Amino acid sequence: MQIEIDDRVVQLLALHQLMAVDLRLVLAVSRINNDLERIGDQAVNIAQSAQRILRHPRVKPYVDLPRMSELAEGMVRDALTAVVQRDVEMAQKILRTDDEVDRLRDQMFRELLTYMMGDSAVVFPAFELILVVKNLERIGDHATNIAEDVIYIVAGQDVRHPTVDRR
Repeated sequence: MQIEIDDRVVQLLALHQLMAVDLRLVLAVSRINNDLERIGDQAVNIAQSAQRILRHPRVKPYVDLPRMSELAEGMVRDALTAVVQRDVEMAQKILRTDDEVDRLRDQMFRELLTYMMGDSAVVFPAFELILVVKNLERIGDHATNIAEDVIYIVAGQDVRHPTVDRR
């Protein structure tokens, strides 16, 4: 499907003189398509890590992991809703949620590294948990990219790299 969408984007750009809003939409859809493909890849990575984790005793109580998973899932759901509804406010909420996901990632990395240093028997499952955490954070990043594309489609404002001088 990704290839079909990319081909359609090229065809639209080559054959039609698109107005600004239509051009933004076509470009954003191409980027969104790529982000959705990456989200799928991250989900596969999580499933593979989960299978390996289940072969070992729990490293620690999984308190923050379900919270991070819920946040990432909600971000993807809200990002897709924001695309369909062209909802800039929802897109901006996703950008704020990404900060919380990043904080959880940092916290869980610290905790898991501490467990790994304290007990060599948990190194493998803790490392797999780190991979899951990283993949969840990347899903949040891709949802954030989609939210940024919504803002671009609706407002014509590119908020992907706010520190870049665009003069």
